Amino acid sequence: MRIATWNVNSVRARLVNITSWLEAAHPDVLLLQEIKGEASAFPRFEFEAMGYQCHVVGQKSYNGVALLSLHPATDVLTALPLLSPDDPADAQARYIEATVMSVRIASLYLPNGNPVGTEKYDYKLAWMARLKAHCAALLASETPFVLGGDFNVIPEELDVYDPKGWEGDALFQPRTRAAYRAIVNLGITEAFRTLHPTTQAYSFWDYQAGAWQRDLGLRIDHFFLSPEMTDRLIACDIDREPRGKEKASDHTPVVLTIK
Repeated sequence: MRIATWNVNSVRARLVNITSWLEAAHPDVLLLQEIKGEASAFPRFEFEAMGYQCHVVGQKSYNGVALLSLHPATDVLTALPLLSPDDPADAQARYIEATVMSVRIASLYLPNGNPVGTEKYDYKLAWMARLKAHCAALLASETPFVLGGDFNVIPEELDVYDPKGWEGDALFQPRTRAAYRAIVNLGITEAFRTLHPTTQAYSFWDYQAGAWQRDLGLRIDHFFLSPEMTDRLIACDIDREPRGKEKASDHTPVVLTIK
């Protein structure tokens, strides 16, 4: 089974790029983030014509996630569970999860959180707390799972071209990285770094200052695996080719292969 995650930075603007990549890569499941549109505007026809079921959580102009699958996807969850009955519902479209081939698979778009010291950063940390609680519940139930997406977290210095220059950013803040590690320390595997412990590789390059041409990138798109799925892990690789295309997203696909 091959599962890919890709922040496409507007599904309609990148539709040709996405469908071309799907024709070549043909993953069983494609997790999309930042589709930037309501579910009713999602280009289902083009993906369904390629054999993909489409499950979408959309939002006008911003955010939005989708799960495309060649296999039946059931028990769809369209938001992270609340921490308590008093916890306000998330108004932003950032999470979708379903069961595909007996595995819970999720597409997530974790908040950016900038600037630090504002309600945006508080929202990021609160969202991560909800993600941690959900992961703990999945682990407690011994549910096999794969959570993929744009985490907006730079886990370590190896994952950024200029660690010093990013110290003040919400993606690389000590509190952000600590919250990320706290989730991993529940017993979760981050697939790429597990298989490539010393490789410096990126999944995002800004549009500014020739970042792509100069390879000034960040690795912020990740896969979290439960213990059972870790045992089934074969490969996790970053496909750089789509980032060099015309009208490319600033992210590129990350592809997971499991038994």
